[in-house]
Amino acid sequence: MGLYLVIVIRLWSLDRYKCIEEYAVPDMFALVDFDFDESKFSLHSSATTTILSLSLSAQTLTSPFPFHQIQFTRSTKSEFDCAKMSAPKKRGFQIEAYRHRVMNDPKFAEKTWKVLEHAIHEIYNHNASGLSFEELYRNAYNMVLHKFGEKLYSGLVKTMTSHLKEVSQSIESAQGEIFLEELNRKWVDHNKALQMIRDILMYMDRTFIPSNHKTPVHELGLNLWRDVVIHSSNTQTRLLDTLLELVLTERNGGVINRSLMRNVIKMLMELGLSVYQEDFEKHFLRVSGTFYCFESQKFIESCDCGDYLKKAERRLNEEMERVSQYLDPRTESKITNVVEKEMIESHMHTLVHMENSGLVNMLLNEKYEDLGRMYNLFRRVPAGLTIVKDVMTEFVRETGKQLITDPERLRDPVDFVQRLLNFKDKYDKVISIAFNNDKTFQNALNSSFEYFINLNARSPEFISLFVDDKLRKGLKGVGEEDVEVILDKVMMLFRYLQEKDVFEKYYKQHLAKRLLSGKTISDDAERSLIVKLKTECGYQFTSKLEGMFTDMKTSADTMQGFYASLGSEFGDSRMLAVQVLTTGSWPTQPSPQCNLPSEIMTICDKFRSYYLGTHNGRRLSWQTNMGTADLKATFGKGQKHELNVSTYQMCVLMLFNNADRLTCKEIEQATSIPISELKRCLQSLACAKGRNVLRKEPMSKDVSEDDAFFFNDKFTSKFFKVKIGTVVAQRESEPENLETRQRLEEDRKPQIEAAIVRIMKARKSLDHNNVVAEVTKQLQSRFLPNPVLIKKRIESLIEREFLSRDKVDRKVYRYVA
Repeated sequence: MGLYLVIVIRLWSLDRYKCIEEYAVPDMFALVDFDFDESKFSLHSSATTTILSLSLSAQTLTSPFPFHQIQFTRSTKSEFDCAKMSAPKKRGFQIEAYRHRVMNDPKFAEKTWKVLEHAIHEIYNHNASGLSFEELYRNAYNMVLHKFGEKLYSGLVKTMTSHLKEVSQSIESAQGEIFLEELNRKWVDHNKALQMIRDILMYMDRTFIPSNHKTPVHELGLNLWRDVVIHSSNTQTRLLDTLLELVLTERNGGVINRSLMRNVIKMLMELGLSVYQEDFEKHFLRVSGTFYCFESQKFIESCDCGDYLKKAERRLNEEMERVSQYLDPRTESKITNVVEKEMIESHMHTLVHMENSGLVNMLLNEKYEDLGRMYNLFRRVPAGLTIVKDVMTEFVRETGKQLITDPERLRDPVDFVQRLLNFKDKYDKVISIAFNNDKTFQNALNSSFEYFINLNARSPEFISLFVDDKLRKGLKGVGEEDVEVILDKVMMLFRYLQEKDVFEKYYKQHLAKRLLSGKTISDDAERSLIVKLKTECGYQFTSKLEGMFTDMKTSADTMQGFYASLGSEFGDSRMLAVQVLTTGSWPTQPSPQCNLPSEIMTICDKFRSYYLGTHNGRRLSWQTNMGTADLKATFGKGQKHELNVSTYQMCVLMLFNNADRLTCKEIEQATSIPISELKRCLQSLACAKGRNVLRKEPMSKDVSEDDAFFFNDKFTSKFFKVKIGTVVAQRESEPENLETRQRLEEDRKPQIEAAIVRIMKARKSLDHNNVVAEVTKQLQSRFLPNPVLIKKRIESLIEREFLSRDKVDRKVYRYVA
């Protein structure tokens, strides 16, 4: 696209308004001292009737600019102005078309071409220093201007072709390593010569070639080099073989001339992308595929998985470096695909399942570097990460299943949950360090944990016991940040639970015991966990837990009022501390009333009278199974101790003020304590080393109804205050667990019914399957309802006329307003 100017000088007659003579400026440079025929001025009547006209006609070369005609005139005499004024004003000027001067020399084109041909030969022979490029340019310009452009162009093609044939023979005669050097040297020479030739023929390049749809000079030179030199029968095959041999040498550890390789490959790219691709790249990729196919097979037979991955990674990096050094950047994706396909994709399953070194072995031995290398390599091939993810998921599920069902590990719930947390930490670290925090792997890990944790129906209970242990004693001396970390880990396991309402039930029981016994190590930690549960499950989930803390504060205020009402009746000693618990907030169960000692009953009755007198319409029931007591005891040799015991233990010990020997059955009859709780009390009082304030006959850990118990006069302790804890069952027995499950099933019924009514009230009409799906979706944040149970609750609602069946389709339910 361009615009060139044809500069023409014309001599005009003002009398006849016709052009007398015209001169064409031979090039596009500034007009300086142009020699025109001044005798033309004397041929006409006077100087005032002739003017000199300089016309610049803009000729368009497929130009985006509009056609312009620029013309100005200047007088050759000072009287030009007078002549202009005397000229008739009404007659207009007629501008005639441009006319070439007639060529008189019939051999002009042949002579001029001989000069140009000789110059081209001199340029190729490195003798260009003696040439006048201005003269050569004018010669080429005149040939084109006088319509000899075709002769000039065809002569150029013939001359360049002839020279390149000689070049091709010279390159073919080069032997061994000199072959590429000779080819590169000739290519450099050709490019330099081509640049000079293009400068000489610039006018033809800009005018003749576009208008006649010819190939530009530079491109012509490249095409002739390609066809005559590169695609000659001997050179083409030899060049390809040489290049591939050099690549193979480098792959086998040899050293090659990368600079020379770069120049030759660059030559192929400059000849056209298709030349590079067809003459080299296609064969390079094919040979590379064969090379890596054999090498990968050799490696897979002799290396373990870790070593194989290192070799594959090294080969991949080598190919990328090779591309950056001397190949076309677009080749990188193609050659890396070849390496990936032959070295990784073809052996993925073998590598992942390789015995004693595959993925499972890496996971077991925490080989983060090898795992990271596997991740980075497998992500490059289709379905590579899917295979890694599936194998890891299968292994984690199987390992977790063994952990969750091992009877030995289930004996200690706290250790059981700690193992789960350690297991999760291990694979979180794998995903973080080796798998680049890939969300796909994180989701697979979460799915695996959710799968096997819910295989054990007691997982919610065990997680609650773990929390109870940590908040009782396990977090002593631990900083706030570390406490938050532990609580966050607990919440992570909590999210995996499908039966969150089971956890809530056990957590309530354990929290109640901690609050009532004053054994929680940090109220802030307790409240922090409740906040996390509230965030996870909503206000409804934690409203009763928060009510328990409210009751504790209210009870403290109540006791202050109670002792204030007593005045000095009991002096400064406060024998009784009562926690008044709201029935709906606390996990209290109806329990048989044990027979309290008469010393305690007196003040208990006074508190009942005070409380009912200040709170109308309320009812109190003593939860003796949840209380504690401090007793002052005197043993042999007058040794005194203060014993911290449970209410049940207090009732047992007070019996020995009036008896020396009592059997288990007699104690049960005297105290009315449930036999299971009584046995635990007696075990802690008689069988715990260092705290055995009672003696048991026969001496054993198990307690039967006929076992006899005696007051242990020989009890000694280096502490004045002795705390005797009850032998607490870390986990519920099977009958207790079954009873808890039954209570949970009863608690779930109204929740399922409420969800059904909400859905039907909004939908008005819905089929059975959609009702089940909607109910499951609404309740899954607390538990996964059994479809059978949902169906039973629907039947119950139909019986109570909340719902009705459609008369046409019995599977469709309708809401009854």
